[in-house]
Amino acid sequence: TGVKKRPEISPRAWGIAFGLVLGGGLLLATLFLVVKSGPNPGQHLRLLSVFVPGYSVTVVGALVGFVYAFVLGYALGRVIGLVYNRIAFR
Repeated sequence: TGVKKRPEISPRAWGIAFGLVLGGGLLLATLFLVVKSGPNPGQHLRLLSVFVPGYSVTVVGALVGFVYAFVLGYALGRVIGLVYNRIAFR
C-alpha cells in the first residue's frame, strides 16, 4: 500500500543525548564556578551534594556530577523514547 509508516525513534539514542546534555551541563556549570572561584563559589549548586553523594564544586566533584547526571539523563531519555514509540505506533 502507499501508506508510509512513521519511523520509530531510538530510545538508546535519546538516552545518550539526554545524558550528555544533562551531564555536560552540570560539568560545565561546575567547572565555570571552579574557575570563577571567590569566597563562596556555587553556594546554590553545592546543594546538589544532598542528592548526589560525592558531588562538590570542585573538578573531581564536576566529574562525579557528570556521571550521576548522565545516568539520570540516560534513563529519562530512554523513557521518553519508549513512551513516544508506544503512543505514536498504537
